[in-house]
Amino acid sequence: MNTANEGIESPNPLQAAIDILGEGGQTKLANAIGGKVKQAHVWYWLNTPGAKVPAEHCAAIEAAVGGKVTRQQLRPDVFGPASSEAA
Repeated sequence: MNTANEGIESPNPLQAAIDILGEGGQTKLANAIGGKVKQAHVWYWLNTPGAKVPAEHCAAIEAAVGGKVTRQQLRPDVFGPASSEAA
């Protein structure tokens, strides 16, 4: 019944993306996002209560993990809830 996070082990989509990337996941994710994003930013989003991944980085995270974590899962407040229907 957990359709919003279907296929994700962690209840936190950002942690799931980091886990998918494996060893050094926070750094790999920061590098995949690019620009001025560093590992410390990823750590902050992950570990600070109330912090959210900035919406402008969600597409890059989705691409980095091959769509296994979607922008809708990362920021449903911006992109809407994740669809449980297959497209």
